[in-house]
Amino acid sequence: MHAQVGIVGAGPAGLILSHLLHRAGIESVIVEARSRAYCEGRIRAGVLEHGSVDLLNATGLGERMTREGLVHRGIYLRFGGRSHHIDFAELTGKTIMVYGQHEVVKDVIAARLAAGGTILFDSSDVSIERFDTAQPSIRFRDANGEAQRLSCDFIAGCDGFHGVCRPSVPAGELTFFDRIYPFAWLGILADAPPVCDELIYSHTDRGFALFSQRSPAVQRYYLQCTPDEDIDEWSDTRIWHELQARLQGEDPPELIEGVITQKGVTAMRSFVTEPMQYGRLFLAGDSAHIVPPTGAKGMNLAIADVAALSAGLERYYRDGSMSLLDGYSAHVLNRVWRAERFSWWMTSMLHRFDDQSAFDRKLQLSELEYITSSHAGSQSLAENYVGFAMT
Repeated sequence: MHAQVGIVGAGPAGLILSHLLHRAGIESVIVEARSRAYCEGRIRAGVLEHGSVDLLNATGLGERMTREGLVHRGIYLRFGGRSHHIDFAELTGKTIMVYGQHEVVKDVIAARLAAGGTILFDSSDVSIERFDTAQPSIRFRDANGEAQRLSCDFIAGCDGFHGVCRPSVPAGELTFFDRIYPFAWLGILADAPPVCDELIYSHTDRGFALFSQRSPAVQRYYLQCTPDEDIDEWSDTRIWHELQARLQGEDPPELIEGVITQKGVTAMRSFVTEPMQYGRLFLAGDSAHIVPPTGAKGMNLAIADVAALSAGLERYYRDGSMSLLDGYSAHVLNRVWRAERFSWWMTSMLHRFDDQSAFDRKLQLSELEYITSSHAGSQSLAENYVGFAMT
């Protein structure tokens, strides 16, 4: 098999890259270890920055998102028993879109297949080779167990944090920056009406809670918990009780309990790979970086990565120039580190740490008071949350 670009991974990064390349007349093949059903059903992030929404709309992927997604003007920061609104539209002129990552994946898979694109689901024994030469290739077994080799000009490693692409780079060529947080999120999906018209980030003495949405009838809620939390010890009754407790105070929002359809524990970490390229292998999305979900940056960083990578590949196939590809890593890492800083800051400001002193907790409250009472403070949060232009 041959393609101009071989893509490992059918998450948002790999799929959107393939879509962008197709629009530029560049052939790609996606090799994915999981099934199509798994990729379309995997629940992940749900907030799209303003620039991500613009890109999806501009490239013909936004029809269902525009129809079913939820436009939010801002968020609420709740602390000291009171809610404070950060109005993104007023502060920046931009909004965000609540639309699940798995819904984006469904839309792009449908678009690629409708355009005749090749997505090889259920591939096994995936490996990459010769990516330090002009003739890289991807080896794998297809859904029928047959050994295959995909030769290509470039490989895009979009196979996530636990994928094969990043570990295939020779030792010593990449530098890793890592932080593990001493807590996790217990997340649920519930069939229930929303607790609020926008997201609520709640800082309490009991720990952090996030009240998010997936649709008018399906809500996504999170509770700060320990990294080794036993999900079996969290009954539905206990979860609803703790969610209610982390909303208490003046004029608490009305939390209507519903049927919990999914539970899970999400680890919290920050991780960055430098550089994000080696030879003709380019890393994008979670294969290169992880952010704690507090800043709502994961899927948006993946989209920004592949927007830059597709521009570099288009330049190469149009003009024969490697200039944008050679500068890919340096270019996207500026945005990555900005998102890492924002996500770390939001995480540090809103969560309860086991080793916190009373002094530390007072500083958190002072920071929250400043952000919600200062135009400059509110605007800084809003600018980072809605995202920066994809250039």
